[in-house]
Amino acid sequence: MADSAPQGDRSGPARPGILMGRPFGIPIYVSPTWFIVAIVITVMFEPQVAQHVQRPVSYLVALTYAVLLYASVLVHEIGHSVVARCFGLPVRAITLHILGGVSEIEEEPRTPGREFLVAAAGPVLSLGLAVGGYAALLLVPMPDVTVLLIEALTLANLIVGVFNLLPGLPLDGGRLVRAAVWKITGRQRTATVAAGWAGRVVAVTVLILGAALSATGGGERWLTVIWAALVASFIWVGAGEAIRVARIRDRIPLLNARALARRAVSVAQDTPLAEAVRRAQEAGAGAIVVVGRDDDPVGIVSETAVIATPEHRRPWVDTASLTRTLDPGMILSADITGEDLVAAVNRVPASEYLLVEPTGEMYGVLVAQDLAKTFARA
Repeated sequence: MADSAPQGDRSGPARPGILMGRPFGIPIYVSPTWFIVAIVITVMFEPQVAQHVQRPVSYLVALTYAVLLYASVLVHEIGHSVVARCFGLPVRAITLHILGGVSEIEEEPRTPGREFLVAAAGPVLSLGLAVGGYAALLLVPMPDVTVLLIEALTLANLIVGVFNLLPGLPLDGGRLVRAAVWKITGRQRTATVAAGWAGRVVAVTVLILGAALSATGGGERWLTVIWAALVASFIWVGAGEAIRVARIRDRIPLLNARALARRAVSVAQDTPLAEAVRRAQEAGAGAIVVVGRDDDPVGIVSETAVIATPEHRRPWVDTASLTRTLDPGMILSADITGEDLVAAVNRVPASEYLLVEPTGEMYGVLVAQDLAKTFARA
């Protein structure tokens, strides 16, 4: 499976896998779960290969199929990512995992037409690989084991292409549905919610079909049920997340840095932590800003670090030791709102941000956790 849903609301430096390369400048990661799937595919495919070549070569050929299968998924994801970048959308990474792959596109396409083209690129390439494989089988003489390999890859790409066209988020077909509804209604949120609910219908359908096939299947019926449950849960969770994100987006225009800011007190770098906390409590402030010799802010005291410091040690700890230095991206205008606020926070992830007036005077501190609580209520 593949998923090209935008990931703009995610942050954090951690990557769920091993960096394999940067084609077109896009980092490609392979999740450790892929190795589990590769082993399973190799073991399941090997008996067919063993009919044409002897062991242990048959295991090597079966492993080659597993690698080529995920290479096909990678081509699918690169299709999404390259088209997205052609429209100026930043692509954070592509990750191959247990159920296929995901392209982390950081922004939404700005028009339904672009949404359609980004979503369609992956399935078009998968179906193109299937057509190419079928043509090779018809036109090119090959050894039996190679024919088996090409047949399996052709069928796999056909399944990937068709499956991803199912009309529900987070699948590519769901994005096509969203593009169509968006074009008709002119409302992106309505389109996202409609495609999300369609995804939930697809998830239930997959689960029911999996159960039905297992009832008429052979000795591997348990594997059919497990796989159907995994796929259905992936689609259900992704559809639910799409609906939740749509609700969050309704809140974004209402975000206001001033309204979310905490009052802050300024202290010198050598101020004992106990004294800094006392001043903050006396002023009713929820944040502490450390200033330099010219009274210019140089850092924000970490609330987490303060809480972790026992009270009996606070008189002997300099406030500066619990301070995160202010990077340029951590200083925001107190007037920043909506999408601009979200973009600024995503651009430079931090626990606190200093808010300043247009004149340069300190207004207060924006705590990322307070912003996250606003989204959590969606």
